[in-house]
Amino acid sequence: MGPSNTTISFAVIGLGHIGRRHALLIDAQPSARLVAICDPLPENKLNRPDELSSVPLFKDMAALLSSDVAFDVACICTPNGLHAGQAIECLKAGKHVVVEKPLALNIRDCLAIIEAAQNANKHVFGVMQNRYSPASDWLKQQLDDGRLGKILQVHLNCFWNRDHRYYTSPPDGKPHPWHGDEALDGGVLFTQFAHFIDLLCWCFGDVSVQSARFANQKHENIHAFPDSGVVHFSLGDQTLGSLNFSTAIWDRNFESTLTVISEKGTVKLGGQYMNEVKYCHVEGLEFPELPPSSPANNYGPYTGSAANHHFVIDNVVDVLNNKATVATPATEGLAVVQVIQDIYALGANAGAVNG
Repeated sequence: MGPSNTTISFAVIGLGHIGRRHALLIDAQPSARLVAICDPLPENKLNRPDELSSVPLFKDMAALLSSDVAFDVACICTPNGLHAGQAIECLKAGKHVVVEKPLALNIRDCLAIIEAAQNANKHVFGVMQNRYSPASDWLKQQLDDGRLGKILQVHLNCFWNRDHRYYTSPPDGKPHPWHGDEALDGGVLFTQFAHFIDLLCWCFGDVSVQSARFANQKHENIHAFPDSGVVHFSLGDQTLGSLNFSTAIWDRNFESTLTVISEKGTVKLGGQYMNEVKYCHVEGLEFPELPPSSPANNYGPYTGSAANHHFVIDNVVDVLNNKATVATPATEGLAVVQVIQDIYALGANAGAVNG
């Protein structure tokens, strides 16, 4: 960042796994400053990094917003079901907001966030960091340039592990405070696979869901929502699409893949986090040599998506210094929630397959 940047002040709401990542990246950004942390846990139970020990801690949003601590941006890093209410509260208080995925758990709340942002004349930054993986960025560029020609089929497969280790809290093994709680979690499409549905929307535009079938194959005693599903969708009139997803994979994540079949060839992104070009056979297009992707977020017994959150924080700083536009606006977060809501609605109407 150039020396002309104005320093942007941040508050992190929720200091769980992802909140700590936001906080540390803000602390490391030369033109950003972390001025507050908000979390209901007492200090002795809060896993606060040593380098953030002097940052003021507030037990709730009311205490933060009524304090004399001034900040420009609130990073909403709380359970999914709390995103909308907290984002709106911060927007009404005159703050820009960064909202972890998903933007909300339903369309109504997404629209309320967008309206609050418009009324306050503030920005909403969604967190869809998988867009920044070199493989995703490369595919988007080829599509935008028309290098693949007409798209015929798109197939998305997401097979991850989320077992008792994810849904319990060490060391006592009690249920996790929000993982598996449908009102706060929302289900695996929101919590585990929203990033990949975002790539689908980002790369190909409107997704029209045609059918969905679900099953709860390995989590009947953990949560009530399905852990697996098969979805069919279309992109325009003639492009066929499918989504197969599951968190019932044994022991560790298997893969996330995106296969694009076009009139000029075939491309497949793969790896655990869809961060590699696994196959490229396209007329006039050589297999790309891409820079390495960021490693996965490591949460101990399980792993998440690529650790690209620094791009999000950089974009916030650049936007507020009038050097860029919002990379992941709220309208695009809305599109992802719309697809997931459509999938769940069709699946519920179809009934569940017994696990």
